[in-house]
Amino acid sequence: MRILMIGAGGVGSSAALIGARRDFYDHWVVADYDGGRAQTLVDRLDDDRFSAMALDASDPQAVANACRAHGITHVLNVVDPRFVVDIFEGAFLAGCDYLDTAMSLSSRHPDKPFELTGVKLGDDQFAHSDAWAAKGRLALVGIGVEPGLADVFARYAADNLFSEIHELGVRDASNMVVAGYDFAPSFSIWTVIEECLNPPVIWEKDRGWYTTEPFSEPEVFDFPDGIGPVECVNVEHEEVLLMPRWIEADRVTFKFGLGDEFIEVLKTLRKLGLDRTEPVKVGHHEVSPRDVVAACLPDPMTLGDRISGKTCAGLWVTGKGKAGEAREVYLYHVADNDWTMAEYGAQAVVWQTAMNPVVALELLADGQWAGEGVLGPEALPSEPFLDLLSDGYGQTWHIQERTPAPR
Repeated sequence: MRILMIGAGGVGSSAALIGARRDFYDHWVVADYDGGRAQTLVDRLDDDRFSAMALDASDPQAVANACRAHGITHVLNVVDPRFVVDIFEGAFLAGCDYLDTAMSLSSRHPDKPFELTGVKLGDDQFAHSDAWAAKGRLALVGIGVEPGLADVFARYAADNLFSEIHELGVRDASNMVVAGYDFAPSFSIWTVIEECLNPPVIWEKDRGWYTTEPFSEPEVFDFPDGIGPVECVNVEHEEVLLMPRWIEADRVTFKFGLGDEFIEVLKTLRKLGLDRTEPVKVGHHEVSPRDVVAACLPDPMTLGDRISGKTCAGLWVTGKGKAGEAREVYLYHVADNDWTMAEYGAQAVVWQTAMNPVVALELLADGQWAGEGVLGPEALPSEPFLDLLSDGYGQTWHIQERTPAPR
């Protein structure tokens, strides 16, 4: 296996640090628009299996040329989702398999954005599934932590825990604090703005996919491992667009514990038009307001030594157990920033995201995972992934039984 990883930011750096401890690949090319940043990461790794290059992720032909020049078999996309379509196309042109941690972007319904879906997350990729399959190539989309590990949990719950699923509800929160900053997101603010201010998508068996207002349907969810009760709200996310394609359920949702202050900041950005991606003229220059916001905030990759706390990613499942009894469980994984910093020198949120595509690459390398076309993680068997996660990567995942609510 020869890997081209595009992106040397927080997730990319963490993926390379995790991958450097494994031996399932022959070579790993780190590519970034800033070639110096890619080289700095490779120098940090000090491993002959890694090399660096500069690459424009917005140019599909440049991506294809890089694949051909380095004999790449698998492209790992860990840049922000605005480049998904270009990298996806470049991998296809080169005849490589492809993985990403976020899918192609959505666009709102022109008339009823908070009722009906327009172009959904991943639509621009799933439209090409037959072409990928005809080439005998796999595009494994949404294989981060959320989406990614949560989707693996959904497959595991459907196969091993439930005979009937009422709701697959991704629930995510943390108790992380960044010292010295009034506002400092631990993940790409560009992506956070995109997913939090877009209309959230919900899926129901009798209705299909539909949208609601941002931050709708608040609920308090009690998170494990000392995080405790956190108010969670609807947010647009890939799991809702992935899980119903392969798993039978009555309802699929995604809710995130953002906190009142974070929500107010996002609402203010929307009111001021600072969430816009279209350039505006400032003096003699044109700039994207959202890019300006991102440039004004600290790089999440640099915050690790200022962060304390844990982040929890998980899937809440309700329905009937294998014997027909009412059952409710929460499958989850927790990353502690103190541990990820001590062990890898990476902050917990980006590290937790990066771990899962590396596990997936290893499963593809040894043949435990295989497929053709555009697939989500829930299309593949969950047990090999969870076994390798535990036994090979030393990561404990949990099943917490909960008291079922009456129906």
